[in-house]
Amino acid sequence: MLAAFGQLAAVFVGIPSLIYLAVQIREQTKERRQSAVNVLTAQWGDLTCALYNSAELSAIFLRGVQSFADLDPVSKLRFSSFFNTFLNHFEAMYFAQCNGILTASSWGKMERTLSDLIAYPGIQQWWKERKHWHTEEFGRVVDAIIARGDEPKAFSAFNLRELVGPKTGT
Repeated sequence: MLAAFGQLAAVFVGIPSLIYLAVQIREQTKERRQSAVNVLTAQWGDLTCALYNSAELSAIFLRGVQSFADLDPVSKLRFSSFFNTFLNHFEAMYFAQCNGILTASSWGKMERTLSDLIAYPGIQQWWKERKHWHTEEFGRVVDAIIARGDEPKAFSAFNLRELVGPKTGT
């Protein structure tokens, strides 16, 4: 009878311990996910900082979204470098969403931003030349967005036809 009482006591002590362990694992998972989202958000902020800190890069970017083909070689290099980093960030966010780290609503926000940018002809020209730099899975996401044929509107209020700026990065 003492053995049965001992086993019963072990159950009463063991079950709360297992519940406590499950709660701790769940909280750690939430914290890891939030930490990953915070890192992605900080990287996004650092990336966009490059545009507002450099009028020259901003001008190259705005000309490039209109026509990548019309950029001079130095501007193409700067545009490619910046936009590839930009897309790498979107790709990381996409895979974070696929892995359950990023919520669907957060990915939706990123996808809308990506859709607005990819609608521009210069971005599509760039994508045709540089698509192979990205995973096939993410490539299918970008191709599906392009196939929708959305109107370019991210910079629609900027009057891009009046854009003037240096043609080279010198």
